[in-house]
Amino acid sequence: MSVQAHKRQTVAPVTIRPATLGDLDALVALEHAAFSGDRAERRAIRHAIGSPSMSLLAALDAEDRSILVAAATLERRKGSRSCRLSSIAVSPGRAGQGLGGIMLDAAEADAKAHGCTMLRLEVRADNGAGIRLYERHGYARFAILEDYYEDGMEAWRYEKAL
Repeated sequence: MSVQAHKRQTVAPVTIRPATLGDLDALVALEHAAFSGDRAERRAIRHAIGSPSMSLLAALDAEDRSILVAAATLERRKGSRSCRLSSIAVSPGRAGQGLGGIMLDAAEADAKAHGCTMLRLEVRADNGAGIRLYERHGYARFAILEDYYEDGMEAWRYEKAL
């Protein structure tokens, strides 16, 4: 067995669906567990659930659908063919299991389903795992935003034609 194959973990199956107001408490808890700063507030998450210009995708453990394990938030603007992936959150207990890639694939599919031809995102410059994920999925960095996050960290902007 190679070292690469040994490190690879099996992803437990998930069910991805649009988030509902019934998911609000779990989404807020996920936001606080996944991010130490720059968290979406409860009212922003509630808004995303009901907004016609946003998609909030929830990933539920396929064996126990009461457990929310990841989420992705997308924003669209009327008249634009570009979509913004504003967040992918993965439960820390499920990190390293491929859920980021699954959520990214789901986000791309959702953007396409809404007629978008480009997906853009920002990622912290110190988020090596996120940067590797986006680059592996064909995203190209096109800008750096200085002092973007609460703590002064810069953001790297990426985009991909869908």
